[in-house]
Amino acid sequence: MEQNNHSSLAEFVLLGFPSVGHIRGWLFVLLLLAYLFTICGNLLIFLVIRLDATLHTPMYHFISVLSFLELWYTATAIPKMLANLLSQNKTISFAGCLLQTYFFHSLGASECYLLTATAYDRYLAICQPLHYPAIMTPTLCAKVAIGCWTCGFLCPISEVILISQLPFCGHNKIHIFCDFPPLLFLACKDTSINVLVDFFINVFIILITFLFIMVSYGRIIEAVLKIQTAAGRKKAFSTCASHLIVVLIFFGSIIFMYVRLKKSYSLTLDQTLAVVYSILTPLANPIIYSLCNKEFIKAIKRTYSEKGEKASPTYH
Repeated sequence: MEQNNHSSLAEFVLLGFPSVGHIRGWLFVLLLLAYLFTICGNLLIFLVIRLDATLHTPMYHFISVLSFLELWYTATAIPKMLANLLSQNKTISFAGCLLQTYFFHSLGASECYLLTATAYDRYLAICQPLHYPAIMTPTLCAKVAIGCWTCGFLCPISEVILISQLPFCGHNKIHIFCDFPPLLFLACKDTSINVLVDFFINVFIILITFLFIMVSYGRIIEAVLKIQTAAGRKKAFSTCASHLIVVLIFFGSIIFMYVRLKKSYSLTLDQTLAVVYSILTPLANPIIYSLCNKEFIKAIKRTYSEKGEKASPTYH
C-alpha cells in the first residue's frame, strides 16, 4: 500500500475544460486574448505609473505594485490552461503541482494585503488629509509593499507542507489547475486537520483583511457624506470606486472558495469560482484602473506624446 501511495504521487492530470468538446479551439482563442489583454493592460499600468511623475503618489504606487503582481499571478495558472487545451499530454508532476499551488496562493495572499494597504491609503487621504503627506511617505509606501509581498509568500507554506505529506491513491484527475481544494479531495486519508488549518489561515488572510477594507471604506463614506459640495463628494467617491469594485470582485469569489469547513462544494461551483478569481479579476483590473480613470488616460497621452517628441528628429 505504501508503495502504491508513493508511486501515485508522480503526477496529476489536469483535465481543464473536458465538457467544451468541439468549441475547444474557440475557448483557447478566447482565453489567449484574455491573457494577452491582462498582461498588456497590467504592464501598461505599471510602466505609465513609473514613467509619469504626476502619478508618483501613494495610491498609484500601490496600483502599480498590484499590476506587477497580477502579471505573475496570472502566469501561475493561465499558460498551463492554454497548453492543456491544445496538448494531449495534460499531466503535471507532483512537485510542479505543489509549486503551482504555492505561488498561486502566495501571490493571492499578497494581493489581499496590497488591497488592504490601498484601502488604508485612501482612508488616510480622505479622512486625515492634513496628516496624510507626513504619514504616507515614499519610504513607508515601499516598506508596506515589501511587507505585503513577504507576508503573502510566508502564508501558504504550512498548508503546502501539510498537503505534501498526504497519500494520494486512485484518482489523480484535477480540473483546471492545482489548488488546495482539489488536492484535498483526491487524498486517500482523513484531511480534517488540513481543512481546519486551511480554514483558520484563510480566515486570517481573507476575512480579516476584507473586514479591515470594509471598515476603512465605511469611514471613508462617512467622511465623504459630510463634504458640503456635490463636486467634492463626487471627486472623493471617484478616487475610491475603482478600488472598491476590484475588492468586491476578488474577495467575493475567494471567500466562497476558501473560507469553508469542507473539502469542496459542487464541481461546477468550484470551477466557476476558480475562473472568476484566476481569470476575470486580473482581466478586470486594467479596465477598472485605466479605461475608467480619466487621470490615468491623461497620463498615457502625456507619456505617449513625450516619447513621440523624443523619437522625432529635430531640424535646425
